[in-house]
Amino acid sequence: MRLREILLALFVVVVWGINFVVIDIGLGTIPPLLLAALRFAIAALPAIFLPRPQVAWPRFLFIGVFLFLLQFGFLFTGMAVGLPAGLASVVIQAQAFFTGPIAAIVLGEKISPRQFAGSVVALLGLGAIAATAGIHDFTITGLIFGLAAALCWAIGNVALRGAGKIDMLAMVCWLSIIPPLPLMALSLWMDGPAVVTHALTTMTWGGIGAVLYIAVLSTNIGYGFWAYLLRQYPAAQVAPFSLLVPIVGIISAALILGEHFGPVRLGGMLLVFAGLVIAVAPRSLLTRQRAKPA
Repeated sequence: MRLREILLALFVVVVWGINFVVIDIGLGTIPPLLLAALRFAIAALPAIFLPRPQVAWPRFLFIGVFLFLLQFGFLFTGMAVGLPAGLASVVIQAQAFFTGPIAAIVLGEKISPRQFAGSVVALLGLGAIAATAGIHDFTITGLIFGLAAALCWAIGNVALRGAGKIDMLAMVCWLSIIPPLPLMALSLWMDGPAVVTHALTTMTWGGIGAVLYIAVLSTNIGYGFWAYLLRQYPAAQVAPFSLLVPIVGIISAALILGEHFGPVRLGGMLLVFAGLVIAVAPRSLLTRQRAKPA
């Protein structure tokens, strides 16, 4: 990859990593489901200028429900009830370990020994993380919602594989049309009209900035640049950059929000990250060092 594209990939990684911190800031004044609804309402606007990807409506709706509506409904709610931003950036990566078994059941794909080993390592890490519930506002409920979000992401991933070659930016914008109304309805039902109205009419600059960041910068621009990179280079060259997202998430949460990670939780997070590298990193990335002469 050229230096320009490497810097572009790193820019997207930083944007997506800091995104968890921005979500946490937004949740300080906006109910989670309302925040998610606003995010997708704005992210869907470019669909006016983009042709809808040629994906059958049943599959399109299924992808939108799991990949966006349910994933982010669970994630935002989980972060609101006790899943810290830095930890959320790691837990959501469990999607990589859910995707393999689901693809094996639905698509008949085989789970490689490397994927199985990575999943075992990550499971040990999640167990260590769960053992720290109750420390620094981290709750088991938040963890369960985070894992539910990861599972929905995995289901959406598998459904997306069957959609064929598509323009990902157009797909993201069009899929963003699906979540706003259901999420708004759920927010009105669960939070109450008074809470939703108050949040909308008293939104601070911090809340407005958070909505614009996660909708425009993280969703439209982030996925737009990512789609550009995938068109220019093989996925095996681009995908490994995503492994840096939880690292940026952890560091930014510590620096901006002052999150603390005790030794057990930090060890669990490192195990999840190690499992992710083992399971999904390209084989060439793992063996490159061995191939170099001493």
